[in-house]
Amino acid sequence: MPRPRLQDVAEHAGVSLATASRVLNGSARQPGPDLVAKVRASADALGYVVNAQAQALARSRTGLLGLVVQDISDPYFSSIAAGAQVAAREHGLQLLLASTDRDPAVELEAVAALVAHRADAIVVVGTRRDGPEDDALDAALTRYRDSGGHAVLVGQPLGDVRTVRPPNAAGGEALAVDLLRLGLRWFVVLGRWETWATPRERSEAFTRAVAAGGGVVEVVPVAEFSRDGGYGAAAAVSDLVERSHGERLCVFATSDVMAIGLMAGLRERGVRVPDDVLVAGFDDIPTLRDHVPALTTVRVPLEEMGRRAVLAAVAELDGEELVAPDGGLTAEVVLRESTGAAVVA
Repeated sequence: MPRPRLQDVAEHAGVSLATASRVLNGSARQPGPDLVAKVRASADALGYVVNAQAQALARSRTGLLGLVVQDISDPYFSSIAAGAQVAAREHGLQLLLASTDRDPAVELEAVAALVAHRADAIVVVGTRRDGPEDDALDAALTRYRDSGGHAVLVGQPLGDVRTVRPPNAAGGEALAVDLLRLGLRWFVVLGRWETWATPRERSEAFTRAVAAGGGVVEVVPVAEFSRDGGYGAAAAVSDLVERSHGERLCVFATSDVMAIGLMAGLRERGVRVPDDVLVAGFDDIPTLRDHVPALTTVRVPLEEMGRRAVLAAVAELDGEELVAPDGGLTAEVVLRESTGAAVVA
């Protein structure tokens, strides 16, 4: 049996094709309630399936929200995506997700694909790189917005796109202050802040606060801003521990996944946390609940950041003002066993 057409529904209901289209495709110009009920009853009786493209034309919207993240396997991004998904559902939007594996070219391809699918808005999540890759993304989002689209960033700003900024600097500073209060004075920072803005913001704020408190910071560069980057730094950290002569060394990894990788590498080398070296991370990702020893970290409201980004996109779609979508976002230090503290959260 051939699939029923909109024309079949109109004839079954005894209305014009235009009336049937206005009812089923969601046009703002709706007929009276009796006609609406009659058309919908005919559509149900015939098993008519609404044409999404026709519906988008009638509404001037597709109901699609694009979400581009740098690595969906990283709990940082999956937590943000979870918050975005809830907010999108609450506002009747279907979320389309793209993960780029931190590849700027793939990020641009994802944005282009979402534009081609006429997404009403696009949210791009991830640290910026301060280079030509950022310029290319800025240009792509500018073209999209000039054509009537809406864009929101989670991370660092580009142009005049609304941005939800994580409290990176505030968190890095607060962590340093609390670790200094524990009597620590010798620190190592893991990070690749020359290239990536997020670890740079966190590590620079941490380093300034340690220096202001009379501490010393050494740098161990990492190959990647990832779990493997932390794992690869374990050899250099182990060498520092051997030369510590009993002085307590605390390593700040600029993300929890880096800290987890570091601790795995240290464990393989027989270096114990917190007995031989202390470790702190950043983000308070959900998987830390099951990690031993419990990791000291900076709690960032990841799901709330995703929710705020979608709310900013919805506000733009509706022509509403939403000032400072990151307003009120805070970073909270959580001291745990990895820095010799009792587990408090």
